[in-house]
Amino acid sequence: MKATPGIDLIIINATVATASDVVPNQDIAISGGKIVLLGQNLPALFPSAATLDAEGAYVTPGGVDSHVHLQQDNSPTGDTWESGTRSAIAGGTTTVLAFASQKRTDKSLFPVVEEYHRRATGQAYCDYGFHLILTNPTPNILDGELPVLVSSGISSVKLYMTYQPMRLGDGEILDVMESTRRLGMTTMIHAENHEMIQWMTEKLEARRRTEPYGHALARPNIAEDEATYRVISLSELADVPILIVHMSSKLAAAHVRAAQTRLLPVHAETCPHYLFFTSERLKGENFEGAKCVCSPALREDPMDLEAMWAGLANSTFTTVSSDHAPSKFDHPLGKKKGTSSFTQIPNGLPGLETRLPTMFCGGVLTGRISIQKFVELTSSNPAKLYGLGSTKGTIQPGFDADLTIWYPSPEQAASHGTSVMKPFQLSNDMLHHDIDYTPFEGMEFTNWPRYTILRGQTVWNRDAGGIVGSKGDGAFLKRGPSSLSKPRNVFVNEFNPYSS
Repeated sequence: MKATPGIDLIIINATVATASDVVPNQDIAISGGKIVLLGQNLPALFPSAATLDAEGAYVTPGGVDSHVHLQQDNSPTGDTWESGTRSAIAGGTTTVLAFASQKRTDKSLFPVVEEYHRRATGQAYCDYGFHLILTNPTPNILDGELPVLVSSGISSVKLYMTYQPMRLGDGEILDVMESTRRLGMTTMIHAENHEMIQWMTEKLEARRRTEPYGHALARPNIAEDEATYRVISLSELADVPILIVHMSSKLAAAHVRAAQTRLLPVHAETCPHYLFFTSERLKGENFEGAKCVCSPALREDPMDLEAMWAGLANSTFTTVSSDHAPSKFDHPLGKKKGTSSFTQIPNGLPGLETRLPTMFCGGVLTGRISIQKFVELTSSNPAKLYGLGSTKGTIQPGFDADLTIWYPSPEQAASHGTSVMKPFQLSNDMLHHDIDYTPFEGMEFTNWPRYTILRGQTVWNRDAGGIVGSKGDGAFLKRGPSSLSKPRNVFVNEFNPYSS
């Protein structure tokens, strides 16, 4: 069908869901990769335009996964940019923010970023951006290189309080915060107490508790709780907004909530695996527990999981990300590298493709969160927090036409005379990553993204071809400052550490 000049596609019969509203019986007109008009009976205005019938189903903004590890040097068996972003669009995600990781020995960030651009350019199925992982924050990097990288569209950094040789001391973190505050960068923190973990690990190894479950024993809640409280204190001292990544502990989440009630610009992220799994997963036979080794560790107490769900509902958490950081299981450089000791098991789980479906089915359809909260956590807030709030994360004229179209619910199907998706149990061979397992194996899904649309182009059609986009469809996104968070210009006493 020939499209009307200026209008490339109209999505009809959509139940449009954003972070603030749910509006049924809507049409969405798309032109030049942008949403240009929402309303009813739009095909009557543009009778020659191509149409795609949502059949009454929810249409949500394309997912923005703001915590993804792809083709990093420390993960030789993980996903490439091609395989990782391919799985992203199959799960309704249209934007990923991945990491350009500095080694401790790297004296400059410029070659690091150039190399990650080389790896990603022409390989991505979806749009993408970079965070910087800082492990050697020299004065030259903080004062000379970060401003250049910010001007090139990289507006966030991640810091580690644990892992050798990546971790930074408190003084180094404060020095980085001073620079990120000045430059308007978003500061991400992996919050665990390194010395606690090291001490517990040594004790466990001395007692030959080296099985995968030892990982959970070595990284107890208290290591996350203490580091979370400490980094909140550092951020308050420096007057710097922070985002604490992949939170899992009830008390740590309470620390975040307490800071927010004092109006501190403290944000937090959790992940589906901290919502659905306990540390029992690490006790599997035949080394199966290694599949669920991640940091922070999965928690023993189901009340921690309940606290994560509560934190989603009450806005303690700003984002839900996948922390997609997989390694193959049956590979000598993958998870089985750690058969002699949990300390050698590569950390991380696959989850990019399953992030939206698990949250939709396990959150929205169970009534744990609303569809508006789902959109807020998985798309709108990540876009705003990481400097994409003017182009990504909602459905309105002027924004990129990044859309996820679901299958109709029973009620939606009945009102539109169509059918629902047939429920299925997930198996890894259904997924599109290059990893040999999924922690969600056997989970039942009653919905899944039916179509994924990237800047007006259908790139995923579950019923007709699956992946219909191409490698190279994705573009690098130059990001600006956060529109969700900024310094308060309030200090802990009368002294302003930034005054001249």
